[in-house]
Amino acid sequence: MCGRFSVQGNIAPQVSEAFNIPFSVESNANLSPSQQVATVTKSHSGFAQTNSLWGIKPDWSKKLLINAQAETAAIKSTFKHAFESQRCLVPCNGWFEWRTEEGKKVKYFFEHANKLPLYMAGILFKQEHNELVTLTTTPNPKCAEYHKRMPVLVYPENTDYWFNATSEQLTPLLLPVHEDVIKVSKAE
Repeated sequence: MCGRFSVQGNIAPQVSEAFNIPFSVESNANLSPSQQVATVTKSHSGFAQTNSLWGIKPDWSKKLLINAQAETAAIKSTFKHAFESQRCLVPCNGWFEWRTEEGKKVKYFFEHANKLPLYMAGILFKQEHNELVTLTTTPNPKCAEYHKRMPVLVYPENTDYWFNATSEQLTPLLLPVHEDVIKVSKAE
Protein backbone atom coordinates (compact mmCIF):
# COMPACT_ATOMS: atom_id res chain seq x y z
CA MET A 1 0.00 0.00 0.00
CA CYS A 2 1.31 3.37 -0.88
CA GLY A 3 1.51 6.26 1.47
CA ARG A 4 -1.66 8.20 0.76
CA PHE A 5 -5.27 7.92 1.85
CA SER A 6 -8.36 10.11 2.01
CA VAL A 7 -10.36 11.17 5.05
CA GLN A 8 -13.42 13.36 4.58
CA GLY A 9 -15.48 14.86 7.36
CA ASN A 10 -18.62 13.20 6.01
CA ILE A 11 -17.61 9.91 7.69
CA ALA A 12 -17.58 11.42 11.19
CA PRO A 13 -21.31 10.84 11.95
CA GLN A 14 -21.11 7.19 10.85
CA VAL A 15 -17.96 6.55 12.89
CA SER A 16 -19.46 8.35 15.90
CA GLU A 17 -22.54 6.14 15.74
CA ALA A 18 -20.61 2.90 15.14
CA PHE A 19 -18.37 3.43 18.18
CA ASN A 20 -20.65 5.59 20.35
CA ILE A 21 -18.04 8.35 20.57
CA PRO A 22 -17.93 11.98 19.44
CA PHE A 23 -15.61 11.33 16.47
CA SER A 24 -14.28 14.43 14.74
CA VAL A 25 -11.94 14.62 11.78
CA GLU A 26 -10.57 17.33 9.53
CA SER A 27 -11.00 16.56 5.86
CA ASN A 28 -7.78 15.65 4.09
CA ALA A 29 -8.19 14.24 0.59
CA ASN A 30 -4.50 13.36 0.37
CA LEU A 31 -3.33 12.38 3.85
CA SER A 32 0.36 11.57 3.79
CA PRO A 33 3.01 10.20 6.16
CA SER A 34 3.91 12.37 9.19
CA GLN A 35 0.48 14.04 9.13
CA GLN A 36 -2.06 13.74 11.93
CA VAL A 37 -4.54 10.88 11.70
CA ALA A 38 -7.74 10.45 13.73
CA THR A 39 -7.98 6.88 15.03
CA VAL A 40 -10.40 4.85 17.13
CA THR A 41 -8.86 3.14 20.15
CA LYS A 42 -10.15 1.04 23.02
CA SER A 43 -10.59 2.86 26.32
CA HIS A 44 -11.62 1.79 29.82
CA SER A 45 -15.20 2.84 29.14
CA GLY A 46 -15.51 1.63 25.54
CA PHE A 47 -13.90 3.44 22.63
CA ALA A 48 -12.14 6.77 22.21
CA GLN A 49 -10.66 8.95 19.52
CA THR A 50 -6.86 9.21 19.59
CA ASN A 51 -5.05 11.50 17.19
CA SER A 52 -1.65 10.25 16.07
CA LEU A 53 1.08 11.05 13.60
CA TRP A 54 1.33 8.58 10.72
CA GLY A 55 4.72 6.89 10.82
CA ILE A 56 7.45 5.88 13.24
CA LYS A 57 11.22 6.26 12.96
CA PRO A 58 13.00 3.58 15.00
CA ASP A 59 16.66 4.20 15.81
CA TRP A 60 17.74 1.53 13.34
CA SER A 61 15.74 2.93 10.39
CA LYS A 62 16.90 5.59 7.97
CA LYS A 63 13.35 6.35 6.89
CA LEU A 64 9.88 6.77 8.34
CA LEU A 65 7.99 3.48 8.62
CA ILE A 66 4.30 3.89 7.83
CA ASN A 67 3.23 0.27 7.28
CA ALA A 68 3.86 -3.09 8.89
CA GLN A 69 3.18 -6.42 7.24
CA ALA A 70 0.31 -8.07 9.09
CA GLU A 71 1.85 -11.49 8.59
CA THR A 72 4.87 -10.60 10.76
CA ALA A 73 3.66 -7.80 13.07
CA ALA A 74 3.09 -10.23 15.95
CA ILE A 75 6.69 -11.48 15.89
CA LYS A 76 8.88 -8.57 14.74
CA SER A 77 10.38 -6.80 17.73
CA THR A 78 9.58 -3.33 16.33
CA PHE A 79 5.84 -4.05 16.19
CA LYS A 80 5.18 -6.95 18.58
CA HIS A 81 4.25 -5.00 21.74
CA ALA A 82 2.05 -2.49 19.92
CA PHE A 83 0.33 -5.28 17.99
CA GLU A 84 -0.44 -7.11 21.24
CA SER A 85 -1.83 -4.20 23.22
CA GLN A 86 -2.12 -0.94 21.26
CA ARG A 87 -4.31 -1.67 18.28
CA CYS A 88 -6.35 1.02 16.61
CA LEU A 89 -8.59 1.55 13.61
CA VAL A 90 -8.14 4.33 11.07
CA PRO A 91 -11.50 5.39 9.63
CA CYS A 92 -11.10 6.65 6.08
CA ASN A 93 -12.89 7.10 2.79
CA GLY A 94 -10.27 5.16 0.85
CA TRP A 95 -6.65 4.95 -0.23
CA PHE A 96 -4.61 5.62 -3.35
CA GLU A 97 -2.30 3.53 -5.51
CA TRP A 98 -0.40 4.40 -8.68
CA ARG A 99 0.04 2.11 -11.66
CA THR A 100 2.20 2.65 -14.72
CA GLU A 101 0.12 2.60 -17.89
CA GLU A 102 1.61 3.37 -21.31
CA GLY A 103 4.68 4.84 -19.65
CA LYS A 104 2.74 7.18 -17.33
CA LYS A 105 1.84 6.84 -13.66
CA VAL A 106 -1.93 6.79 -13.20
CA LYS A 107 -3.47 7.38 -9.76
CA TYR A 108 -6.35 5.16 -8.58
CA PHE A 109 -8.71 5.52 -5.63
CA PHE A 110 -9.89 2.48 -3.65
CA GLU A 111 -13.08 2.99 -1.63
CA HIS A 112 -15.96 1.02 -0.15
CA ALA A 113 -18.31 -0.08 -2.93
CA ASN A 114 -21.24 1.50 -1.00
CA LYS A 115 -19.32 4.67 -0.01
CA LEU A 116 -19.20 3.57 3.65
CA PRO A 117 -16.20 4.29 5.87
CA LEU A 118 -13.34 1.84 5.67
CA TYR A 119 -11.52 0.88 8.87
CA MET A 120 -7.81 0.32 8.31
CA ALA A 121 -6.08 -1.71 10.99
CA GLY A 122 -3.26 0.05 12.77
CA ILE A 123 -1.03 -0.07 15.80
CA LEU A 124 -0.06 2.83 18.05
CA PHE A 125 3.27 3.77 19.50
CA LYS A 126 3.15 6.06 22.52
CA GLN A 127 6.30 8.14 22.22
CA GLU A 128 6.68 11.88 22.71
CA HIS A 129 3.65 12.06 20.40
CA ASN A 130 1.25 9.25 19.57
CA GLU A 131 2.50 7.62 16.40
CA LEU A 132 0.78 5.15 14.12
CA VAL A 133 1.66 2.38 11.68
CA THR A 134 -1.00 0.88 9.43
CA LEU A 135 -1.06 -2.84 8.67
CA THR A 136 -0.92 -4.29 5.17
CA THR A 137 -1.71 -7.72 3.76
CA THR A 138 -1.64 -9.58 0.48
CA PRO A 139 -4.20 -8.04 -1.88
CA ASN A 140 -7.48 -9.51 -3.05
CA PRO A 141 -7.60 -10.21 -6.82
CA LYS A 142 -9.07 -6.80 -7.71
CA CYS A 143 -6.48 -4.85 -5.71
CA ALA A 144 -3.63 -7.10 -6.93
CA GLU A 145 -4.04 -5.56 -10.38
CA TYR A 146 -2.67 -2.31 -8.91
CA HIS A 147 -0.32 -3.17 -6.05
CA LYS A 148 1.31 -6.13 -4.28
CA ARG A 149 -0.10 -5.06 -0.86
CA MET A 150 -3.32 -3.57 0.46
CA PRO A 151 -4.43 -2.26 3.85
CA VAL A 152 -5.84 -4.67 6.40
CA LEU A 153 -9.47 -3.60 6.57
CA VAL A 154 -11.60 -4.57 9.55
CA TYR A 155 -15.31 -5.05 8.90
CA PRO A 156 -17.50 -3.05 11.34
CA GLU A 157 -18.94 -6.28 12.77
CA ASN A 158 -15.41 -7.40 13.71
CA THR A 159 -14.24 -4.28 15.56
CA ASP A 160 -14.80 -5.69 19.06
CA TYR A 161 -12.86 -8.80 18.10
CA TRP A 162 -10.05 -6.63 16.65
CA PHE A 163 -9.62 -4.84 19.96
CA ASN A 164 -10.21 -7.75 22.35
CA ALA A 165 -8.68 -10.85 20.75
CA THR A 166 -5.15 -11.96 21.48
CA SER A 167 -2.62 -11.37 18.72
CA GLU A 168 -2.64 -15.12 17.98
CA GLN A 169 -6.42 -15.06 17.45
CA LEU A 170 -6.30 -12.22 14.91
CA THR A 171 -5.11 -14.23 11.90
CA PRO A 172 -8.58 -14.38 10.24
CA LEU A 173 -8.88 -10.57 10.38
CA LEU A 174 -5.49 -10.05 8.72
CA LEU A 175 -6.65 -11.47 5.37
CA PRO A 176 -7.81 -9.23 2.51
CA VAL A 177 -11.47 -8.22 2.41
CA HIS A 178 -13.60 -9.67 -0.37
CA GLU A 179 -13.02 -7.85 -3.65
CA ASP A 180 -16.73 -6.93 -3.95
CA VAL A 181 -16.29 -4.62 -0.94
CA ILE A 182 -13.86 -2.38 -2.86
CA LYS A 183 -14.59 -0.04 -5.77
CA VAL A 184 -11.61 1.18 -7.81
CA SER A 185 -11.70 4.30 -9.95
CA LYS A 186 -9.21 6.66 -11.56
CA ALA A 187 -8.41 9.52 -9.22
CA GLU A 188 -8.54 13.07 -10.43
